[in-house]
Amino acid sequence: MPDVHSAQEAPGQGWQDVAVTNTAPPDQDSPSLAALHVLHVAWDDPRAQGLRARMDAEMNERYSDPDVVEDPAVTAARDAALRVDPEKVHVTVLVTDDVGRAVAHAALRDLRGEWEVKRVVVGSSERGRGLGRLLMAEVESVARAGGAARLILQTGDRQPEAVRLYEREGYRPIPTYEPYVEALPNSICFEKVLVAV
Repeated sequence: MPDVHSAQEAPGQGWQDVAVTNTAPPDQDSPSLAALHVLHVAWDDPRAQGLRARMDAEMNERYSDPDVVEDPAVTAARDAALRVDPEKVHVTVLVTDDVGRAVAHAALRDLRGEWEVKRVVVGSSERGRGLGRLLMAEVESVARAGGAARLILQTGDRQPEAVRLYEREGYRPIPTYEPYVEALPNSICFEKVLVAV
């Protein structure tokens, strides 16, 4: 796992570049990941938008059933539940490689006073290299610095790799919470307590 060195700027306050050093030898079949950068960017950063668009395409493929015509009201309810208001985003995190290519993304938003992890994306060619753990560590650091008592998140039952990541990172299952209860009945929700009560 890469070593992360935090910058002096307070987490979640605009753009931040955190130096990361990957001590693993480069993979012979892929670009070198010897230098990774963890960036705090705007929600509408084009690189962040690109990774989210790729995630949307992958999720549509995973969850669509070509033999079923979905009621437009169901589609609209799901889209509304998944929509993120940029004004509610605490931080958008990108991981870029040594040539500046965005390879991973996660965000934290305010959901009725809770800190919710959203849109955890690792590029398909970059999976299995610890970038998911790197993202989760960064959003947890930002949340702790912001005074969050816990993190919550929602994923789906056709994303077993995401479930494994969250469980490995200490997240525990919780009942499905709004806005996902009816809009996404295949949801699996988690929490990670950050502050002992």
